[in-house]
Amino acid sequence: MTLTLVIAAILAGLAGVLGVRSIIAERRRTRWTVVLMILSFLAQLIWLGMRGEQRASCPLIDSGEILVFLAWSLSLFYLIVGSAYRVTLLGMFSAPVVTVMLLTAAIPGMLDADPAKQTNVDYWGEMHSAISVLSYGALALGAVSAVMFLVLDRLLKTRDTSSGLFKKMPPLHVIVQSVVRLTVIGVSFLTVGLACGFMMRSHGGPHFWVAVVVWLAYALMLGVWFVRGMTPRKMSVFVVVLFIASLSVFAAL
Repeated sequence: MTLTLVIAAILAGLAGVLGVRSIIAERRRTRWTVVLMILSFLAQLIWLGMRGEQRASCPLIDSGEILVFLAWSLSLFYLIVGSAYRVTLLGMFSAPVVTVMLLTAAIPGMLDADPAKQTNVDYWGEMHSAISVLSYGALALGAVSAVMFLVLDRLLKTRDTSSGLFKKMPPLHVIVQSVVRLTVIGVSFLTVGLACGFMMRSHGGPHFWVAVVVWLAYALMLGVWFVRGMTPRKMSVFVVVLFIASLSVFAAL
């Protein structure tokens, strides 16, 4: 099964490399980025399916499984959002993140060598875990979009407008829209995940309450954005910082 992870990581890595090469060297986009990301996504899905059969539950028990699920979720939202919002350049930025996640998961010790089958499964708990981690895929891609905005904003301020990267970047307003929409989608999924968490037999674990704090922080940020308003640059910085801080939920597992 580890081979499947490595193949998925290689495919995502190639997607990123080809994306960079086509933009920087040839100054054009390549469809191979999307094709390779689709193949990587399918390999991840196959691995999760096999691991789920071994666990007899959603494979979100050990650190490696969580990383693979996160990579799969990020890939899923990239494939949806990249085509829907004309920001296919996201693949060049998100593919390396997916690659790192998958390769880290494949490190010996990250995955249980002999995963035990789960018994007496709490299905509300299963829904809580799956939907909450799925939300992190959208939040992660929102952070990647925010990094894209900050890169483009920096290029504009330094007047470095001759590079292939600048010329193939989406307009600033398109990137801002993707940042906001992905964050809203992520918070919406997290809301459903937390609602399922309150239905669990026991929802007093530290990770649950950390997730509640993460939800409150994102909700406050979005509230300020929609009600009072803030600059796109400040919004992008907050999205990146909040996502990095939100990863503490996995340290509480």
